[in-house]
Amino acid sequence: MIGLLRLAVMLLIALTVIYWALVFYFRAGERDRLEEEWQRDQPPLPRDTFVENGLRHYQGSLRRKLLWGVYILPIGAICTLIYVVNYA
Repeated sequence: MIGLLRLAVMLLIALTVIYWALVFYFRAGERDRLEEEWQRDQPPLPRDTFVENGLRHYQGSLRRKLLWGVYILPIGAICTLIYVVNYA
């Protein structure tokens, strides 16, 4: 039982590192895309304000997608695999 708990904690730590690495990576990509869009379209807002508004909007959708992709799907797949191997 302790071994399973230790494995679960290590899995959550690894998934958390992956989650934050992906958050920073995707935010950097979105920031670059917004800066290019500002350069191309020249909206009336200052560049920093335009980029921050775009990132604020993007951040909400990104977190939901990453929570599903990094935590819920892998843990669900592992639990399903354990169930199928042991009980089916």
